[in-house]
Amino acid sequence: MHNGRACKNGYWGGDLKMYSMLKRVIFFILLAGLWELLFWLAIWPEYVLPSPVSVGKTLVRGFQDQSLLIGVAISMKRIAIGYGISLGVGVFAGLLIGRFRIFEDTLGSLISGLQTLPTICWLPLSLLWFGLNDNAIIFLVFMGAVLSIATGTDSGVKNVPPLYIRAAKTMGAKKWKLYLEVIIPAAFPHIVIGMKQGWSFAWRSLMAGELLIVCLGLGHLLMLGRELNDMSQVIAVMLVIILIGILVDRLFFMKIERHIRERWGLVKS
Repeated sequence: MHNGRACKNGYWGGDLKMYSMLKRVIFFILLAGLWELLFWLAIWPEYVLPSPVSVGKTLVRGFQDQSLLIGVAISMKRIAIGYGISLGVGVFAGLLIGRFRIFEDTLGSLISGLQTLPTICWLPLSLLWFGLNDNAIIFLVFMGAVLSIATGTDSGVKNVPPLYIRAAKTMGAKKWKLYLEVIIPAAFPHIVIGMKQGWSFAWRSLMAGELLIVCLGLGHLLMLGRELNDMSQVIAVMLVIILIGILVDRLFFMKIERHIRERWGLVKS
């Protein structure tokens, strides 16, 4: 009986996943159809709004001559380094701010102020400090992500129920064990929210840096498309960036969020 119910649940679970996928496919087909309709209505000239077919050909050509592959590889390397550093620094800073009043009054106030500053404002300093190279762009990525991650971690730490900490201390948990086994796991949902926000800001910072600093990458391909008045290339690169964002969200963040919901009993494992 139990096996039959499990099989039935698995069957319906598979149907729901297929239905969800079908809805997405239909949505994007309708979106492409609307795009094609706008193209044929000729509301804008072709050099302003190219057809989906033209953009598709540009995508194929970009992968065939490997320009898109090289751009993706270089941009992903930069964002991986910058985001990785910001993740470590942001979580550590958030833990300090959330647990110690002196850091909340000093570092916390600084981070609150810096969050109102657009990342692009760091570009002149980045160029002076690091020059026209990858380090300048990586610094922009770092500044784009670290504040959101620190704020998310701080919020998570402050929302840990004091009962958890008292119970852990009663059972002998001290120092690093208290953080690793109680505080960080309890704050993790908020940390993930900060990570997701930081990831989106990191991409915006990356594109701004690659557009303004002449170097290879997806931002450079965007700039070339703009300078050559080739909107097919501009839109093709935008679609690649969107696809990367969807893949990272599906393969990384959504899995983490599902694990969190399962741990808190919000969904069945």
